[in-house]
Amino acid sequence: MNQKRWLTFAGIVFLAAVMLLTGCGGQQAADPVETPDNGDAGDDTPEEAQESVAIMLGGSDSEVNVVARLAEEYMNDNPHVSIAVTGGGSGVGISSLIDGDIDVANSSRPMRDSEIADLEANQGEDAYAVRFAVDGVAVLVNENNPVEELTVDQIGAIYRGEITNWSEVGGENMDITLYGRQSTSGTYVFFMELVVQGEYSERKRNMAGTSDIVEAVIGDVGGIGYAAIGYADEDGVKALSVAAGEGSQAYDPTVLENVTSGNYPLTRPLYQYIAGKPEGALLDFFLFEVSEAGQAIVLQEGFYPITAADIDFNKAALE
Repeated sequence: MNQKRWLTFAGIVFLAAVMLLTGCGGQQAADPVETPDNGDAGDDTPEEAQESVAIMLGGSDSEVNVVARLAEEYMNDNPHVSIAVTGGGSGVGISSLIDGDIDVANSSRPMRDSEIADLEANQGEDAYAVRFAVDGVAVLVNENNPVEELTVDQIGAIYRGEITNWSEVGGENMDITLYGRQSTSGTYVFFMELVVQGEYSERKRNMAGTSDIVEAVIGDVGGIGYAAIGYADEDGVKALSVAAGEGSQAYDPTVLENVTSGNYPLTRPLYQYIAGKPEGALLDFFLFEVSEAGQAIVLQEGFYPITAADIDFNKAALE
């Protein structure tokens, strides 16, 4: 975690706790979600008498590390529950959920209407979703690149192949190398729809995972990539400040208030989808993720706490 986050960490955790318990945030307040008596959290049943439960989550590479950490902490207090977390991309997770191969699809984008229809047809259940974290998609460059900020339009032109040299955006006379995800990635879709607003350049190098993008930019002074904010703290890369348009203020995504306020233009919630309303250990795990303890872990992993609007969104699945 970079210095800016550590300087405000204690205050942020307090803010997250207050927000989650009172429904207050930078948006209209929502009623808190009360933990139901589902027989898991705080259960007085002797550990050896509790039935073993296995939960499988898969999908978004942006989410895999933070969800794995949340699962690890949850299992420490609930040893009868086994949680497996895999990546592969949001599209892979959603397809696996539709096919019934996993219990939860981690997705950095909303499910499409067609995917929801396929889930209902295949599983006979409605799709339910939980938002458990807020992400600012970071635009990453090599730490030795002097460029510090870009507009959304400039980034889009770079990824469409219309801008090919850093000198065209105030940098050095140096070719731009494009790094991005494969089409199964939710971040690929988010970035294409919001930033590129068209087709990616054929020059873009499609990387298998987010970590691969980061490593590529670290080794390439002319490189540019995009990644979930939790990956922006790696040595050798820096996150650019991004402005919504020409003449607008550019915002640094590593500053919490810029993302949770919505001022950083590449902000998104992170989702988890299931077939049917969650219950039992799965419901208990979701409630842990959005609790004070869970949101503290979200912050430690470089992401940001959910807002009052996210809490309101979660009511359908968690109440």
